[in-house]
Amino acid sequence: MGELSKLPNIGKVIESQLNEVGINTYEDLKDYGAEKAWLKIQSIDESACIHRLMALEGAILGIKKSELPQIRKDELKEFYNKYKK
Repeated sequence: MGELSKLPNIGKVIESQLNEVGINTYEDLKDYGAEKAWLKIQSIDESACIHRLMALEGAILGIKKSELPQIRKDELKEFYNKYKK
């Protein structure tokens, strides 16, 4: 396991997917943002779900996805519904 799996919400599978799409460090993830990182993951895994999107946002903020503010959860849900396959 590498650097990303040390972040909240990021396990081996998500870390592997992030690495596969060229996101290898926290700085990479932060620079992309949760939405763009999720779109990159979705390009290799159409089953990427809302929970993965929220997990990415939580990882960037250093919190569990369940601790995301409700307004941010709503924004992410709107984004997810717009781009889900």
